[in-house]
Amino acid sequence: MRVLAAMSGGVDSAVAAARAVEAGHEVVGVHLALSRTRAAVRTGARGCCTVDDAHDARRAADVLGVPFYVWDLSERFAADVVDDFVAQYAAGRTPNPCLRCNEKIKFSALLDKGVALGFDALCTGHYARIERTSRGAELHRAADPAKDQSYVLGVLTGEQLGRAMFPLGDSLKSDVRAQAVRRGLAVADKPDSHDICFIPDGDTQGWLRERLGTRAGAIRDETGELVGSHQGTYGYTVGQRKGLRIGRPAADGRPRYVLDVQPASGTVVVGPVERLDVRRVWGTSARWCAQAPSGPVRVHVQVRAHGTAVPALAQVRGTGHEVEVELDEQPLRGVAPGQALVLYDGTRVLGSATVSRSA
Repeated sequence: MRVLAAMSGGVDSAVAAARAVEAGHEVVGVHLALSRTRAAVRTGARGCCTVDDAHDARRAADVLGVPFYVWDLSERFAADVVDDFVAQYAAGRTPNPCLRCNEKIKFSALLDKGVALGFDALCTGHYARIERTSRGAELHRAADPAKDQSYVLGVLTGEQLGRAMFPLGDSLKSDVRAQAVRRGLAVADKPDSHDICFIPDGDTQGWLRERLGTRAGAIRDETGELVGSHQGTYGYTVGQRKGLRIGRPAADGRPRYVLDVQPASGTVVVGPVERLDVRRVWGTSARWCAQAPSGPVRVHVQVRAHGTAVPALAQVRGTGHEVEVELDEQPLRGVAPGQALVLYDGTRVLGSATVSRSA
């Protein structure tokens, strides 16, 4: 097959491309230029879109002996990921930009362009597994639970999965680094990127403040009593404890957490931790890795990339784009609107939706 290998400049994508070459595929490497300030030089493990990263990807392609190109998708990335990120926080929601990037950039813009150029598949360094069955391509959790990225891939459709390759899905991270050493890849010891790539210093609140400005508002408890103030609701998310800057402790002396964010009134509501527990979650804009379930289905649901999946009963509503989930005995804590609600059947990903509300 003709395989387009997305090469970020990190060890995972380099080894994924190497494995595609070893499997006998005709591989072409491509690095996505997503940042509009690519002249920035990486100074640590933050980010994945700098000039240094592009150079690392090119050197890895040279070692593998595959053609290499840089494709500029910065305008599409800015519109579909960065601007969306800002809008979601302004509306009081908590988005996942990595999931949105997979949906809009890597497996939409990049994959579509690759198919148009005659490529059969897109290879990435994600830690997830694809199983080919009579029902089509299925997305499953990775063998390494500490690195599993199936959550941020839950937005992919069956058609997209049919053209995807995840060569690292059956491997431990330690094995991937060992293979990079054996192949002489200079990125073998390169640190992983853990931060939002377009916020290189990791200061999300400061980055949002530059774009949304300040809007003073009130922090109130559940009774409506004023307990503090803030400079913008975008700096808060449901479940947050740190950085509240509340002037006085609760009457019972217990810590308080963000229970609700209300941008229209500029109010942040705080309260005790047990008020964060929810047993029912509603999601919209559902996307299914295969056909949407036709009736109630037993699942495990997960609302954070590395969160715990808990058992529940899911019911598809409307035309298949809405989901209602009723949890079993174990509640979820701190579910925020805007998060992804990903549904699993064992290790298999059924699909995902965007959390609209919970109770």
